[in-house]
Amino acid sequence: MTSSLREPRTGHPSGEDAYPDRPPRARSGTTAAGRGTRQRLPHRLSAALDHIDGDDLRLFDEPGPRARRRAAVLTAASLVLFTALLAWVLRQFAAHGQLDPAKWRLFGQWPVLRYLLDSLGATVQVTLVSGAIALPLGILLALARLSGTGWLSRPAATYVEVLRAVPLLLLVYAFLLGLPAAGLRLPLFWQLVWPIALTNAAVFAEIFRAAVRALPAGQREAALALGFGHAQTLRLVLLPQAARQSAPALVSQSVRLLKDSTLGYVVSFLELLNAAKVLGEFNHTVIQSYLVVALVFVVVNGALAHGAARLERRPAGRRTTARAARPPG
Repeated sequence: MTSSLREPRTGHPSGEDAYPDRPPRARSGTTAAGRGTRQRLPHRLSAALDHIDGDDLRLFDEPGPRARRRAAVLTAASLVLFTALLAWVLRQFAAHGQLDPAKWRLFGQWPVLRYLLDSLGATVQVTLVSGAIALPLGILLALARLSGTGWLSRPAATYVEVLRAVPLLLLVYAFLLGLPAAGLRLPLFWQLVWPIALTNAAVFAEIFRAAVRALPAGQREAALALGFGHAQTLRLVLLPQAARQSAPALVSQSVRLLKDSTLGYVVSFLELLNAAKVLGEFNHTVIQSYLVVALVFVVVNGALAHGAARLERRPAGRRTTARAARPPG
């Protein structure tokens, strides 16, 4: 294996053979053993990088037979345990009359369905409006932190760190109780939207900043070599690539934003979870209402997660198609 690492790769000549027009270097008094020791390290590093760089990039080693058997046994045991737990829960529900068809027949009536659909529409409205505020604000915060100007980057960094550290529920209470004490009263909708938007803007800013930082340094260097300024490089070269790379993370954060809307009960806003609470207490079907609403959230969040997975696979598929369509030579 060591001898194979020392050999230069095919098609990439090394040393003086790569530059036939260059005059030979003057030989020093270094021994052949010393030259071999210095030449062996670059070849080993190149081989290691060639092994890491590729489509089969892995964070961990491939599990062996014993590890695969252990994983299969643990997976089967987990499924058995989950099935037993689910059977026990259903048995307890049946013993206490929670599986009575009369308590579930309520959700087949159109007035109840319309009530839940209206509350689902309110939840989606809160999510969309909060995202429409948080996303542009997050981009501006990321640009401010990447600007390199102290009077822009320091306040933006302070905002991001503080808003990421403050619990969202505390911010909701600040809008609910603090603003009216200061003489400013907002509608219930905005008392819920603004805390969610301000908190998620800090998260979006970190997603964009991390995506820009993750780009190869050669992108910035090439743009600067072509005469682009810092702002042009950021706007024309780095941000479009960062937006494509961060799309799955943005969709995943949208799932979190949708779940943040369930804090509407704090401000008495009738979103989906609060509507389930009101419906369950009115009809004495609290468990059934929460289970139905939980199923709705699972379906909606599952659809968003599926969209994030498709976005994550899409750039790789485009690169593969481009490489396949590229003419040889």
